Amino acid sequence: MDGILNINKPTGMTSHDTVAKIRKILKQKRVGHAGTLDPAASGVLPICIGQGTRVAEYLSESGKAYQADIVFGIVTDTYDSEGSVIRTANTSDLTLSRIEEILPQFLGTQMQQPPRFSAIKIQGQPAYKRARAGEELSLAARPITITSLEILAWDNPRLTLAVICSKGTYIRSLAYDLGERLGCGAHLTSLIRTRSGPFALSDSITLEQLTAAASAGTVADHLYPPDTALQLYPALLLDAETTARVLHGNPFPYNLPLSTTSPPTLARVYDPNNNFLAIAEWRPEQHLWQPKKVFTG
Repeated sequence: MDGILNINKPTGMTSHDTVAKIRKILKQKRVGHAGTLDPAASGVLPICIGQGTRVAEYLSESGKAYQADIVFGIVTDTYDSEGSVIRTANTSDLTLSRIEEILPQFLGTQMQQPPRFSAIKIQGQPAYKRARAGEELSLAARPITITSLEILAWDNPRLTLAVICSKGTYIRSLAYDLGERLGCGAHLTSLIRTRSGPFALSDSITLEQLTAAASAGTVADHLYPPDTALQLYPALLLDAETTARVLHGNPFPYNLPLSTTSPPTLARVYDPNNNFLAIAEWRPEQHLWQPKKVFTG
């Protein structure tokens, strides 16, 4: 069983819990997730099975989309509803037009400071454990990109926001920063991941549906092939001779279309029968593609 499942993770489960549950459902050992989703959040969590685990890193690198509920006037230490309230403010004068005026300031590439209560490791220990122990932490800001912010609903003090962003973006930090910019504070009350890379919430399945599919022997109907994670990279279709070189891990030449000004760093490689064969990395000094991971079934 090899491929990727598009799972709709429920709230209350960690990503690790979800992997453990799926291992039991499918009776498979090689199971991993691509892109951690907080326990309080729900939505798309790509689960890699068998050979699919070898492409998990590429799914983790891909962009994400979320639907976030933000409440203004209340700040918590975790930046979400699970934390302790540390500050409140009146929001009676907060208007939709003020929010619309501020939102563009959060678009584009920027530095974002992660929440203290996060899984980022400091000297081998998750930050949230040190924060819970009472340690004062200030995590270094990290580069992120927010592509789109769309207001879906506004009912003072609650805002529903659609967010498209890069990997590593903390929507909790976005909620906190937005509240600070508006002068009244805010926290995240719910979060749904609506897309992770090529996987959309509308196409996802629940753990209950996966359990039913396992009983019916139809899990394969829900498995995406491993190369689904690599659709952003060009496809190289090889002849039989070059395929043999790749299977032995040897570099190979491949001329991309003339319209390609500079070769991408990675490509997905296929044999003459269009079977997914490998991930290859461009070596500019040799002008050759080097097999990075070979998939032989």
